Amino acid sequence: MPPSESPFRAERTARDEAPQFVLPLVVRIEKAAPPARTDALETAARAVLVMLSDARSVGDGEWAQAVRDWQDARIRKVVRRARGAEWRRAEALAGITVTGESAQVRVFPPVPLDGWPKDLARLQVSGTDLDDPEPPAAADPSGPVLWLNPGLGMSAGKAMAQAGHGAQLAWWELSDQERAAWRDAGFPLAVRTADPGRWDELTTSGLPLVRDAGFTEIAPGSCTVVADHPALR
Repeated sequence: MPPSESPFRAERTARDEAPQFVLPLVVRIEKAAPPARTDALETAARAVLVMLSDARSVGDGEWAQAVRDWQDARIRKVVRRARGAEWRRAEALAGITVTGESAQVRVFPPVPLDGWPKDLARLQVSGTDLDDPEPPAAADPSGPVLWLNPGLGMSAGKAMAQAGHGAQLAWWELSDQERAAWRDAGFPLAVRTADPGRWDELTTSGLPLVRDAGFTEIAPGSCTVVADHPALR
């Protein structure tokens, strides 16, 4: 996709003239057993890929028109949190739950920016700060890695959305055969914070790069994620 058509650019483009939609993601955060931060980020990224590749999201599928309308505008994603009865109500809505090692994320078909289902609209966006009990292991260099900007302090919810953006940009760049191989393998990926000394190299490597539109938390135009998929190197 040419940079001028990026759905993440801060400048106003034709995408802003289209009706705006958002992809809702809900992360399960129980008080007694919150997920690990890195696992939540990776699970959210996989959830976006699962939604994009689902048969209901393509062709004549029941979610396909909503997905097309969403992708024609800004590619907004909002992560909310739920526990207990809130999570059970979210699970009752049409969507897909993706499970990681400790995280559960439910992704829903896109909805109008001002048209959230009430059981999702009432969920909180704030409060998604999560920690890793132990530092994550080094990423497998032979697999897909979503590299986070080491200079940005993002809440877990914001970082989950940004990881989803990165996964989506990588998905768009792959061929049908490469997409199928990634899907059939279960969408393996890692999310890691890049070493500060390597970040500049990553952002000029030609790999898919997310520049945030600046709707929340960080300045417009900030580079947040580089999507390093082996097929794109």
